[in-house]
Amino acid sequence: MGMEFPHSTENTPPPGRWRRLHERLVRRILPRSLLGRMLLIGFIPLLVTQGISLELFYGNYLQIVSRRLSGDMATTISLTLDMLERYPSPADRRWILDDVGRRAGLIMTLREGESLQRSGTNHVLGPIDDDLVRDLRGTVRWPTFVDWKQPHRRLVILVQLPEGVLQVVAPRKRLDVAPVWLFVAWASGSALLLFLIAAVFMRNQVRAIRRLARAAELFGLGRDTVPIVPDGAQEIRKAAISFNRMRDRINRFVEQRTTVLAGVSHDLRTPLTRLRLSLAMFPRTGMVRAESLQPDIADMIGDIVEMEHMIEGYLSFARGEGAEIPTVIRVEDMFEEIVTAMRRVGAHVAIRAVRPSELTITGRSNALRRVLSNVIENARRHADRIELSAERGRRQVILYVDDDGCGVEESRRESVFRPFESGEEGGTGLGLAIARDIIHAHGGHIGLETGPLGGARVRIVLPE
Repeated sequence: MGMEFPHSTENTPPPGRWRRLHERLVRRILPRSLLGRMLLIGFIPLLVTQGISLELFYGNYLQIVSRRLSGDMATTISLTLDMLERYPSPADRRWILDDVGRRAGLIMTLREGESLQRSGTNHVLGPIDDDLVRDLRGTVRWPTFVDWKQPHRRLVILVQLPEGVLQVVAPRKRLDVAPVWLFVAWASGSALLLFLIAAVFMRNQVRAIRRLARAAELFGLGRDTVPIVPDGAQEIRKAAISFNRMRDRINRFVEQRTTVLAGVSHDLRTPLTRLRLSLAMFPRTGMVRAESLQPDIADMIGDIVEMEHMIEGYLSFARGEGAEIPTVIRVEDMFEEIVTAMRRVGAHVAIRAVRPSELTITGRSNALRRVLSNVIENARRHADRIELSAERGRRQVILYVDDDGCGVEESRRESVFRPFESGEEGGTGLGLAIARDIIHAHGGHIGLETGPLGGARVRIVLPE
């Protein structure tokens, strides 16, 4: 018995790979836009229908008619030949040829003494020519030749007889049912017209979807717009109405949250203010005990100030910057304002480069200034020198904040943006969390990298 070896599968791609290749090929062939796919869905069935109708009409109906017309022509010639053979006298032959030609609409001439140089046909038109040659061979026992290259849309049929050549001149319309190009032009024109009409209607439907997508994108970026007007098909109208309701609910929730937080801020600051006022009015002279309490009073005032700072940070983190209206901001002007403000508190901040100098972004000015202030304040606790730079990306603006500090380990570059994670060395631990919350509200991204100054680099990506 021979041993059976398994087939090698080293060069056979796994089924998952074939599926991925198929999906990638389909994605490359199919249009990516909804309008293109809808038009393709409408155009392919229309094209297939026209092709089927063309094949059925010209491949079935016209072939039947062509065979019948060709058979009629061949039968007429065959009967004429039989009558010529039955009545061989010259007078009878002339009468037969004239009478048959007049009744059948043909011109028949007997050229005595001549012979055919070739047989068959000199031009192939398709089913019409094939059917005529086949019927002539089946009904006429003499050699024949069909000449299609005649002027005035005529054809000449030559039949070799013992006494000469019978010439039959017939109009081509006796065999042609209709021009093929006429039906093709009609089918193509009607398909194109229907396709254009469908494209206009589909474009209107897609325009409503694009308007809804644009409104959702602007709302996600914080660039709130007026409610969109429901338009298009019933499903698109329902989607637009649902989006408007969602937008109103979110705005109402943000407004209620801001109002509640404003009340909480007022309620928390009132007792702290009273405590601070009571400590300030506490007697500082006249008693030994009061003098011994002075350090404790100073510590309590410091705790109250820290509590106020922490409450302000918590409220700012929860409140966000949703009430501010987005505007066009010149990046270089914003950098200069931030540098001036941070230098007042002792930070060594400089602008390295802004490319191009007229670089602008659309966003909330105060919120973005707060992001840069929080990032610079966080870097100031770990570095001596800080540099700002900006550049234009692909439909986006990239801001950089570099420092010469010790940097951040790669394992902690994500966790430092969580609330209360970066407050071990002073602060509330909410600065970077607030910054990321504001950047995400603008539809951007913020992250940490290794900077060119040897420390950390904060990379902020914002849409234009």
